[in-house]
Amino acid sequence: MSAEVICVGTELLLGDILNSNSQYLAKELAALGVPHFYQTVVGDNIDRVHQAIETACGRSSILIFTGGLGPTPDDLTTESISSYFNIPLIGHPEVIADIERKYAQRGRVMTASNRKQALQPEGAAILPNPLGTAPGMIWQPRQGLTIFTFPGVPREMYRMWRDTAVPFLKTQGYGQDPIYSRSLRFFGIPESALAEKVNHLFDSTNPTVAPYAGKGQVRLRISAKAASAAAAELLIEPIAHEIKQIAGTDYFGSDDDTLGSVVGKLLVAKGQTLAVAESCTGGGLGQMLTDTPGSSSYFVGGIISYADRIKIDLLGINAEDLAAAGAVSAVVASQMAVGVRTKLGTDWGVSITGIAGPDGGTATKPVGLVYIGIAHPDGSVEAIEYQLGIQQERGLIRQMSAAQGLDLLRRRLQVIA
Repeated sequence: MSAEVICVGTELLLGDILNSNSQYLAKELAALGVPHFYQTVVGDNIDRVHQAIETACGRSSILIFTGGLGPTPDDLTTESISSYFNIPLIGHPEVIADIERKYAQRGRVMTASNRKQALQPEGAAILPNPLGTAPGMIWQPRQGLTIFTFPGVPREMYRMWRDTAVPFLKTQGYGQDPIYSRSLRFFGIPESALAEKVNHLFDSTNPTVAPYAGKGQVRLRISAKAASAAAAELLIEPIAHEIKQIAGTDYFGSDDDTLGSVVGKLLVAKGQTLAVAESCTGGGLGQMLTDTPGSSSYFVGGIISYADRIKIDLLGINAEDLAAAGAVSAVVASQMAVGVRTKLGTDWGVSITGIAGPDGGTATKPVGLVYIGIAHPDGSVEAIEYQLGIQQERGLIRQMSAAQGLDLLRRRLQVIA
């Protein structure tokens, strides 16, 4: 009794839209304990949608469609499903009335093309859309096969899934033995190195342990199948504890934790404040910090000192040191950190200066060279050199630089009483 997700839309194949619906549904199916082995993306073409249905029916008993429910001619999902099963479409006056009401609330008049959205295969149940005009359906065209359709707009699909699809699946016996997961997050250790340290845990069957990596971070997901969250926690916690002990300070948080939110918690716990001085990251470090609600209680602000003149005028960088060592240097990073801490009156100052590329590198200072400065509450200062890779693209170097800055501060906060 496995489920298959079929996302319909040529724009997905062209890369114009990020397919976040598949990720959402995958997590939701796992939470319900519904086996899920395949995902398909197909363009707005009836024949190709038919082919996708044919393949899916041979291997899955629950087909979940997203996209293609709108009023335009290229919205073909409902028509394709009904024609594949040779079941006629019938209109639903109550859907027309609902669409007219929603248009009236917006001060608009429903167009004739919207009547298409009221058509569903005969025998299908309407899956209401409280946020948009395109309803979905729940249909069992034959024994052992259930079809769901949802609009492609994520917020509409999420609401319809929670309100209608999940309760229906639970009536079919799903959700009795769901899968619970916890993600452990790491920074400063390669995925391969962490995997070697915890390799003996990958053979576990319940819970299971799986690694993921991206943009300098590594994540280990621990998943357990159990009758309740409490029972799953009893399975997950010993594994999580062992992994944390093995990883040491490379572990920084769980689930929705970010480097920014973890740094914030540490600063709040110590009653301390932070200011940042950025060059190559152009405000990225400050953004990572302010992504966390309530960050104003510990993050005072920052100075984007992109030009050398700003480094001198606002941060008090010594002009002779700047000329001798260059903007991308340990001495300048140190002075930037001290300067912003002094200027903004905080306990901590963090600075970043580097060469993000694609141009500007030299034999002695290649693209990807970054210095991060930390000015401590006791008045001491340090600067750490990082080589983030000459082959990395500019955006990734900037993002990794900001993450390195947060991680370095996190580690200092953890060891300094």
